[in-house]
Amino acid sequence: MQIEDLVTIKGIETQAWEALEKTIIYYKGRPVGTVAAYDVSVEALNYDQCFVRDFVSSALIFLIKGRTDIVRNFLEVTLKLQPKERQLDAYKPGIGLMPASFKVISSQGEEYLEADFGEHAIARVTPVDSCLWWLILLRAYTVSSKDFCLAYRPEFQQGIRLIMELCLATRFDMYPTLLVPDGACMIDRRMGIAGHPLEIQVLFYAALRAARELLICQENEDIIAAIDNRLPLLCAHIRQHYWIDINRLNAIYRFKSEEYGKKAVNLFNIYADSLPYYELDKWLPKKGGYLVGNVGPSQLDSRFFSLGNMMAIISDLATEEQSQAIMNLIEERWDDLVGDMPMKICFPAVENEEYRIITGCDPKNIPWSYHNGGNWPVLMWMLAAAAVKTHRTNIARKALEIAQVRLCEDEWPEYYDGKKGRLIGRQARKYQTWTITGFLLAKELMENPHHLPLVCFDELPPELISRACEFELNSVDSLFFG
Repeated sequence: MQIEDLVTIKGIETQAWEALEKTIIYYKGRPVGTVAAYDVSVEALNYDQCFVRDFVSSALIFLIKGRTDIVRNFLEVTLKLQPKERQLDAYKPGIGLMPASFKVISSQGEEYLEADFGEHAIARVTPVDSCLWWLILLRAYTVSSKDFCLAYRPEFQQGIRLIMELCLATRFDMYPTLLVPDGACMIDRRMGIAGHPLEIQVLFYAALRAARELLICQENEDIIAAIDNRLPLLCAHIRQHYWIDINRLNAIYRFKSEEYGKKAVNLFNIYADSLPYYELDKWLPKKGGYLVGNVGPSQLDSRFFSLGNMMAIISDLATEEQSQAIMNLIEERWDDLVGDMPMKICFPAVENEEYRIITGCDPKNIPWSYHNGGNWPVLMWMLAAAAVKTHRTNIARKALEIAQVRLCEDEWPEYYDGKKGRLIGRQARKYQTWTITGFLLAKELMENPHHLPLVCFDELPPELISRACEFELNSVDSLFFG
């Protein structure tokens, strides 16, 4: 690399940090988060709030740079916003839920925090992923700062416990995955991901791992027992039923349908004609594979969702073999999944009549835009972390080289449109905070891989996974909390 190029890159990083500093929110004199976007050219709407999901990449880069105070403050103020008592009003947030976002309100010389649990969101979507990201971030703070006292404080132990009780509660569902509505995660608009979307299952797994590390054993024996029961079952379920490669595609292609009883092979009654075999047969590399977007009754959503697949690698939910196959797929199908701006949130986009039915003719989610096949630069940090984890750093390096100059020139937009991500999103905000921090975090993880333990976990013992696989083949009982 030429000296001139290094100077340019350093200048871009400096501009990114300067832009990030402007996004910091203060509450009673303390930094407590970052706004979603600092774009003064348009009306703020809810982009002047701090979203739990969006703040994760900001928090991780702050932890890496030793600015633990802002992350600690964020964890404390969001914990206070968590409902601790049961509500009789069905329109109120449930006990244990974390807000999607919050903002600082000033009135008569006083400051207070106003939380949004989805009541003000477009379509009033429920932020299922907020409490999962919160737990993952609490664990990252603890790993970085070695401040175990924060997580061990009674109010934090209660907060973790309430989240776990919410996630592990007795339910109608008969599988170890979490059943959620459409719009419950990063894809927060109608996109046909209701049920058991991959993103939520992977975050659920990481949150269970985080809670298991942070809960004090003597006071939470029942919760810990429930986590120990669920973790291997969830892991085995995802690895077995969500995985697709050319061998698995061949097996599904020959599935019999309408099977009944314990000897059924086609457990979810997937109909062969419901999958785009011809396209998948052409698209899947011989040594590539990925975790599909959703599995449920007569449903196997074969779309590739980047966040779920990247986080599955990072959190050790995917096996080593599966992780390498996912990275092989990204490398082989670079134009489809990365293109001219890393990286596409899902592939392929739903089009034509399918688009109209699935999205409800959502004008923001037109084909190859926004959540429907758009490119989101924030995903760069997950791609970089997955690349470091699998020792495939050439993939992340190539992605960063594509993004770094253009992002700065384009003023850090929220997302890009088009099949290859060449168009700045039609409604994209400029100076989107997680675009800035996604870039900075990706660079940092590439240059300093020793920061990877902030978001990584050790492999679950193989014997637990093996027993869980055997259990699932014979029964779906005893999956409930307690």
